[in-house]
Amino acid sequence: MHSVLISPAQLESLSANGPVVIIDTRDESAYAAGHIPGAVNIRDIFTFLATSDEAGLQELRSTLSAKFGAAGVSGKETVVFYEDALNSGFGQSCRGYFMLSWLGYPDVKVLDGGYPAWQAAGLPVTDAVSQPQPASFPQLPASSIMLTKEDVLAALGSDVVLLDVRDVDEWIGDSSSPYGRDFAPRKGRLPGARWIEWYRFMKPTAQGPVLKSAAEVVAECATVGIQPTDTIYLYCFKGARASNTFLALKQAGFSDVRMYFGSWNEWSRDPSLPIDEGLLAECRLAA
Repeated sequence: MHSVLISPAQLESLSANGPVVIIDTRDESAYAAGHIPGAVNIRDIFTFLATSDEAGLQELRSTLSAKFGAAGVSGKETVVFYEDALNSGFGQSCRGYFMLSWLGYPDVKVLDGGYPAWQAAGLPVTDAVSQPQPASFPQLPASSIMLTKEDVLAALGSDVVLLDVRDVDEWIGDSSSPYGRDFAPRKGRLPGARWIEWYRFMKPTAQGPVLKSAAEVVAECATVGIQPTDTIYLYCFKGARASNTFLALKQAGFSDVRMYFGSWNEWSRDPSLPIDEGLLAECRLAA
């Protein structure tokens, strides 16, 4: 299976031998303190909030196309995203991978282990701000991995697995978001959803956290009755942590994984949509 993850050594070689655009998804202060040479800082990869209606997805497409074009992405380059450690950046590099994949881009990678892995490998860093040559971002057919709230509503009560990967306080309905307990108007989860906290798809190494092996990912999913052949709809709060899980599942060979990118940020703001509130007895918690 073609791997999305790329090691620091592989990225160094790729940068020296082929067209590549490296995108740093961290905040501006972290980028200014030091980054991979040639990397372009696009914080919007993590911060942009999107709704799943036609207008929201069109705004997401146009915003990303402009940002990627300004970074020099023309369709000929391999695009590599990175963040800080994979368990501390809330899945932001993987969010970039998901969004670019949705836009149909053919060659997208994520730096395995993030920026700490690059540093641990003794590779060069710089504080020089990159000045990329702008390009025209290609308009490609969109992938089917992006779900709308209508898609999710239609899946309620079906054989589709709704997988919630948010932090435990969000899952049990104690907090509405990672941005504060009452950031969103309602607390809870999608009816019938199963839960595996996104951290569980990673493990520590001497070079920092990495995604678990395919066998380990399959084992984690089995704890809540999810099989690699299931159709899985992922969600979190705004599609970042779910993107981390999306990558973990795809790397592990799960055949039909899609994401509700609007996630709880959108769902909770529509009072007509059903939710489960509190820690109810029928909730299927992971062991």
